[in-house]
Amino acid sequence: MGRAVSILVLAGMTASCTSGVEEPQVKAGGRSFTVAAAGDVLIHPELVEQAAKDAEKAGEGEAGLDFGPMLAGVKPVISKADLAICHMETPVGKPEGPFEGYPEFLVPPQVLTALKGVGYDTCSTASNHTYDHGMKGVRRTLDVMDELELGHTGSSRSAEEAERINIREVKGVKVAHLAYSWESFLNPTPEKRKWAFNRLGTDEIKKAETRARNEGAEVVILSVHWGLEHHNEPSVPQLQLAQRLTEETGIDLVIGHHAHVVQPIQKVNGTWIAYSLGNQIARHSSPKGTTEEGAIGWFEFRETVDGWDVTARYRTTLVDIPPELEAGEKAPDGSVVDHRLVDVQQVIDEPGDLSEERLARYRLAEDRTRGFLYNRGTPGGDGLKQLSLDE
Repeated sequence: MGRAVSILVLAGMTASCTSGVEEPQVKAGGRSFTVAAAGDVLIHPELVEQAAKDAEKAGEGEAGLDFGPMLAGVKPVISKADLAICHMETPVGKPEGPFEGYPEFLVPPQVLTALKGVGYDTCSTASNHTYDHGMKGVRRTLDVMDELELGHTGSSRSAEEAERINIREVKGVKVAHLAYSWESFLNPTPEKRKWAFNRLGTDEIKKAETRARNEGAEVVILSVHWGLEHHNEPSVPQLQLAQRLTEETGIDLVIGHHAHVVQPIQKVNGTWIAYSLGNQIARHSSPKGTTEEGAIGWFEFRETVDGWDVTARYRTTLVDIPPELEAGEKAPDGSVVDHRLVDVQQVIDEPGDLSEERLARYRLAEDRTRGFLYNRGTPGGDGLKQLSLDE
């Protein structure tokens, strides 16, 4: 009996030592706010065709295009956040076109109106496609964002603008948003205009964080375009940079994209790193299944006596893609009709009259995304959980 009691006591002590992480002491009267962030907004030609179809059907939009119905599925999540951050992968053209797809994107500016409409407050604009159409593309993109009062960081129209820090006041907290990316070898920025694009580098990020702090930023969030496309595991350079950023800077949150598939969300040296949130909206010429799956990262910042405590949640998304049909061929009953960005959990919770085949696709997205997100740690080991809209 004594030995059994000893074993139970020892087991209890071991559990408390391994799982009993001391809760941060919340500051009396401390502030708090929430951040929603998502992956790549990559508008392929099929999505432009869908926007034309939706505009014709509803009689809304601009110059015959309406991206609102396509993105509406995530509005309940995005609009709920105190600060919502998107990643605008490509430059925009004129409302009436012409538009281009891969490899030198030029997409409708109407998508920015839709992003603002679902609740996004600011976007990163640094990617390997930023300079696809030179300074005209950079200027036009940022001009439209300014007209919509949609914040931006990562590219600039002048050397003076490149020195400015995107700082927003969020529920009484000054939050800076930085964005950096590797540069395209196809369309690099010319030497005399290096200021037009934020190149990825630890030293550059450290300098920008210092400027942000000097300008009063209390929280600094970094969007970073990195990694290998279509790989669900972070690359060695991603892991190395994550270590350097969390050891050498005071950045409070890192949001990753570019892989076009979901990669883990992991706490590194006490800082949350979302290596890749997949695609927010895209329609690749050869859909892989995983390229249609994405995650919205949800982060709650709470002020403590020692700084900021951050908890992480996620919400799985899926881009529904209609079947490709031959001329005159009719789609099977119950199949996807339109390209739509879907909140997967919402559909699973309220399936309506969806077929079992459709539901199975959403369940696969949910299960597979969860697996990728937890791939560098045990489920919930760092506190990462699925977001409930009732929280």
